[in-house]
Amino acid sequence: MNFIKNLIKEEDGVTAIEYALIASLIAGVIIATVTTLGSTISTLFKDLAARIKTPTT
Repeated sequence: MNFIKNLIKEEDGVTAIEYALIASLIAGVIIATVTTLGSTISTLFKDLAARIKTPTT
């Protein structure tokens, strides 16, 4: 019974879980941003590469 009481009182695990949740939220935002902007940025770089190969006058 004392083991369960000590486990509930211990706060180190809670802090680790909070950090894990923050890290997962940040990773989710980065993934969502890259997914959303990925095709737009890819198109931009393809356009720039084409302009470098054949300059316009």
